[in-house]
Amino acid sequence: MQSLQHHLLIAMPALNHSFFEKAVIYLCNHNAQGAMGLMINQPIGFDINFLLSKMDSSEPYTKSEVHNQDVLVGGPVMTERGFVLHTTNEMTWTETQVVAPNLSMTTSHDVLQALGSYKSPQQYLITLGYSGWAPQQLEQEIAANTWLTSPADHELLFDIPLKDRWQEATKRIGFNPVKLSSDIGHA
Repeated sequence: MQSLQHHLLIAMPALNHSFFEKAVIYLCNHNAQGAMGLMINQPIGFDINFLLSKMDSSEPYTKSEVHNQDVLVGGPVMTERGFVLHTTNEMTWTETQVVAPNLSMTTSHDVLQALGSYKSPQQYLITLGYSGWAPQQLEQEIAANTWLTSPADHELLFDIPLKDRWQEATKRIGFNPVKLSSDIGHA
């Protein structure tokens, strides 16, 4: 099995009218035990300012223009838990997993408290929840034409507007979303 860690899953039309309709998921982990990823294109309906104001913290919260960025739906699993996908810097956070060169995922509050300060990662996105697959489940879904895969890049993760990420991801692998079909043919 080839690992798809640091790849994108791009939802096929078969997922229309489902939780994952037009989803783009960054795979943080993929191995024999299964897969874990964060949806990177679905806003949850509030920004980082709102999230930080609701957190229990000994640090005083200061509203910032830096925190106007949308919080995202990471997936349907553990929706009360936050995940920060961010560029790596010299800071160390309590709960961090390096997922690719210059890219980490942190689940501890210390990274949130640093946002907007000199300690902050240069680029980041915050999700609530994650997307997960049991062993061999993702491979079966890919074989069933549910997902397209593509190597991930920082521009798509952090710079492309949320509403354009699915279309941009399909374009980068040479597909026109209008021409994608959920039907599978057999010769």
